[in-house]
Amino acid sequence: MTRLFLGRVYSIGILTGPSPFALATPAEIANPVLTRESIPGPLATFVADPFMIRVDGTWHMFFEVMTWRPGGKKGVIAHATSRDGRCWSYRQVVLAEPFHLSYPYVFEWGSEHYMVPESTAAGAVRLYRADPFPDRWVFVTNLLVGPVHLDNSIFRRNGRWWMLTATDPRRGTLRLFAASDLTGPWSEHPKSPVVAADLRTARPAGRVVSTPERLTRFAQDCRNDYGTGVRAFEITKLTIRDYEETALEPSPLLAGSGHGWNRSGMHHIDAHQLDDGTWMACVDGWSRRLRRPREIARWAADHFG
Repeated sequence: MTRLFLGRVYSIGILTGPSPFALATPAEIANPVLTRESIPGPLATFVADPFMIRVDGTWHMFFEVMTWRPGGKKGVIAHATSRDGRCWSYRQVVLAEPFHLSYPYVFEWGSEHYMVPESTAAGAVRLYRADPFPDRWVFVTNLLVGPVHLDNSIFRRNGRWWMLTATDPRRGTLRLFAASDLTGPWSEHPKSPVVAADLRTARPAGRVVSTPERLTRFAQDCRNDYGTGVRAFEITKLTIRDYEETALEPSPLLAGSGHGWNRSGMHHIDAHQLDDGTWMACVDGWSRRLRRPREIARWAADHFG
């Protein structure tokens, strides 16, 4: 029987454990916690790239929703909430632009909340500020300008701001930028690119985890296919002149399970340490879906006439 390949379907799950490197699905969670079916209306084809932040006792998750309608597809940023990090409620789309958005890297600085979504379709790395949090995000400034800056991951360490960004997804190139102030100016590090020509380790896969003991970045393994697994690297030296890192075990840290919502691969993690010292992370996973051409035609007719 003839079938039509529709590509990947991403979903979002929650993992917990004693460290970011020893995570599993707890018994009280039925993963995935968010899917395309969680989004009202017919336009969501998948949900991916989740980032969390806890504000006034509530967990807020921001994530990409890939929308589709005749003529094309585009990513927008949506919002969900949870009191315990286990059960999540979808709220609404909070940021949409004429261009594609994904990877909504959200963080707090001072008394403000900021977001740096992937906006390479706009030709820049764009900074947004919540006004007010969490429903409205206003454009602040372009941090970097250039044709390709993917999965931009910003963090603060040693009194400075740092940004890891993938600039050549076909070859595997990771560049490092630094700034004294969040709004810039940003300058490329003298050791950049810090990864060159390595599809296993270049593209960022979530929030950089900064603790007093360790600075950890996560990378997508794209050697055989895009986003099949997540690897972890400890950044062992980070100064205005030097950069060094070492791979951490297990490797890959996350990978496809062979069945269910993350059957084919996993490509994102955002890990947070809880008050009791344990860790919770939002992750995404994907599987391939097939549909018959008649099913596709009937679905389009039902939703778009």
